[in-house]
Amino acid sequence: MMYYVYIIKCSGNTLYTGITNDIDRRMNEHFGRTEKCAKFTRSHKAISLEALWNCENRSIASKLEYRIKRLTKEQKSALIADNSIFSQLFGEELSELFHREII
Repeated sequence: MMYYVYIIKCSGNTLYTGITNDIDRRMNEHFGRTEKCAKFTRSHKAISLEALWNCENRSIASKLEYRIKRLTKEQKSALIADNSIFSQLFGEELSELFHREII
């Protein structure tokens, strides 16, 4: 099963990072502001999917989600703009486990 880590741009120029194994369903929840969307995207309207990475393992995806959430907003924005800094931010080991998808 494939897992995805994503960053969504939200109202107030904020960023939300999440993880899922069904990206279409999860985006529908966030953008539709359904009862299953994150509390954050309920109060900060989701505007656009900015970045998306996939991997084959939930544990590894959770580690990336945690590491992204610890970045500053400036670092997240830089990562969104230029995926080549992925290994600089997270190391070669993690960078070999993830593939950035074209949105």
